[in-house]
Amino acid sequence: MIAMKKFLIPVCIFITGFCGAQNKSAYLLQPDRVFDGTDMHDGWVVLVEGDRITNVGTRESVKTSKAIEVVSMPGTTLLPGLIEGHSHLLLYPYNITDWDTQVLKESDSYRTARATVHAKNTLMAGFTTVRDLGTEGAGYSDVALKRAINEGIIPGPRMIVAGRAIVSTGSYGPKGYDSDQSIMLGAEPADGNDLIRVVRDQIGKGADFIKVYADYRWGTKGEDQPSFTLEELKLINEVTRSSGRYLVCHAKSKEAMRRAILAGAETIEHGDFIDEEIAQLMKEYKVTYFPTVAAIDAINQYRGWKKGKDEEPAAVKNKKKTLRIAVNAGVTIGVGGDVGVFPHGENVYEMELMAEYGGMKPVDILRSATTINAKALHLENEIGSIKPGMKADLMAVKGDPSKSIAELRKVAFVMKDGVVVRAEK
Repeated sequence: MIAMKKFLIPVCIFITGFCGAQNKSAYLLQPDRVFDGTDMHDGWVVLVEGDRITNVGTRESVKTSKAIEVVSMPGTTLLPGLIEGHSHLLLYPYNITDWDTQVLKESDSYRTARATVHAKNTLMAGFTTVRDLGTEGAGYSDVALKRAINEGIIPGPRMIVAGRAIVSTGSYGPKGYDSDQSIMLGAEPADGNDLIRVVRDQIGKGADFIKVYADYRWGTKGEDQPSFTLEELKLINEVTRSSGRYLVCHAKSKEAMRRAILAGAETIEHGDFIDEEIAQLMKEYKVTYFPTVAAIDAINQYRGWKKGKDEEPAAVKNKKKTLRIAVNAGVTIGVGGDVGVFPHGENVYEMELMAEYGGMKPVDILRSATTINAKALHLENEIGSIKPGMKADLMAVKGDPSKSIAELRKVAFVMKDGVVVRAEK
């Protein structure tokens, strides 16, 4: 017997407790439309069995003889679970507690406890996967958090983690403290041939990829300057790739981006000073750009900028300029907001600003948060698309986000690995 329901399905949310992996079943999801990761399709349905999508298409074409739950979702758009490409689950907004205090005065256990809430908020917002770009002083707490989620102990998104990340000696913070004492840094310093040992050690302790700060604010006037030579970055990349992993680089200055791209970095984070030359180099080397627009926007508001009333700060004007250069040049752009600088669960903020700052079309932003991000994370055969064989990571929103990206805030349904974690009547 086929049961027809309207969001009245077994739900694992914090009201009833997290159910873990036991609550998998078979569902026929019937929204108004389906965004498959590339295009929008009116009248499509999606069949989920266990943790996989098994059939997709029109109601007439998708047949099943099994006893399944038919879930009617009128007025909604069904999408692949969104992918957050640049997250820091071990951080929280700096207008609540500044970065130095989080790194220096909060224990790893306290920060991990907060991160469990951040993970839940992220998942409930429809982001079923995150790439976490470093714990910023909390060691390998991200590896433990990932394990707890995978084992069903706590609710959260699928995590791809960097662990400690790597910086050059003398470049990273916290800074300005008495040098007679040892100050905990927000990442692990290494140089020269010692980079081989550090890369291997981070991989051995659970890093899924290697994240390197190719530059930092350590110029004579506090400006961003390269912190590793091209040869050092190539060495990091060689060791990383020999393990089957990939290199990503924090890089804001033009020279640091150039070095990172030539060394083999697959993604550039921030890229505040992209110009036409760097944009073309990104295209040539097929590098994905994560602009982290929301971090710039949020930090300037924390510093007193009243958005919509005050003149835009120089950093905001510059970010608009550089993002539009990348968009116009056809650079592959992913969604990654540096969330943690702003609240977890508000990840859509980055997508809204990609439209505002860069003039990107909503459908292109949806592609960035699904198929493009999945490929950047080397997970394109598992997530990011709605087609048979893919993981049943899905979310539904009220309205049509291909017309207005803000509709992604109207979350009505979230499923991860075939388990319903959020459903609203």
